[in-house]
Amino acid sequence: MPIVGKDAELTDIPTIELNNGVVMPQLGFGVFQVPDAETTAAVSTALRAGYRSIDTAAAYRNEKGVGAALAEADLNRDDVFVTTKLWNSHQGYDETLRALDHSLGALGLEYVDLYLIHWPTPARDRYLDTWRAFEKIVSDGRSRAIGVSNFQPAHLRRLMDNSSVVPAVNQIELHPFLVQTELRAFHAEHGIATEAWSPLAQGGELLDHPTVAEIAAKHGRTAAQVILRWHLQLGNIVIPKSVTPSRITENISLFDFELAPAEVDALTALDKGHRTGPDPDQFNQA
Repeated sequence: MPIVGKDAELTDIPTIELNNGVVMPQLGFGVFQVPDAETTAAVSTALRAGYRSIDTAAAYRNEKGVGAALAEADLNRDDVFVTTKLWNSHQGYDETLRALDHSLGALGLEYVDLYLIHWPTPARDRYLDTWRAFEKIVSDGRSRAIGVSNFQPAHLRRLMDNSSVVPAVNQIELHPFLVQTELRAFHAEHGIATEAWSPLAQGGELLDHPTVAEIAAKHGRTAAQVILRWHLQLGNIVIPKSVTPSRITENISLFDFELAPAEVDALTALDKGHRTGPDPDQFNQA
């Protein structure tokens, strides 16, 4: 399948080897809250800018827009890493298998590279049955890797105690106001890659923080670039999103500067346990 225009200025994006040997770009493009009608243009712009990892979800209702951008582009299928996620109301063994059929149809793909359980929804208590379906999905080659999103250490322990397959990725809210030290340490101990959603937080408070502004001024960079660079140097996979072409390009221009260790520490010290999204222990929306 063709995927990006030849005018793309490709960036040498570093990669992370997941625990099953699949290689994933460390920087990707997210489409959370991007309307389906705007998604195709945004993803096409991202691909032209050099992104090679696209993150969507059934709940975002824009898988078709992502698929249209992939179909119109000028790359082979194996040149782009595609992630999607299973929504809460579709958890359960049989429901999960049907949900992936629907997502693949919307994306126009025969397989995805990474399939994630979007939330543990502990009150529903279906993620163990769901994970059994995920094991079948990866065994059947319909996803190259499987993982979770928003799982806490207790959820991960229970999952691993009842399965022989350790999640390849846990995609979590993570930014300098929510550093997730305990969870990242758990991931490192068990070979789970950490992927950050909402990497710049929300509402502008982080981007306007004096510490961020000082570091950005020193490097002649934007606040967003400094925070995204912090993620990369911590070893996080990161998926910034934008529909503005200039910002899409700006967010991938991260590989010609480096933060000093003291600057990384200063950003990490901004941690105040502040969530901008739901608490995974309490979120049970269907």
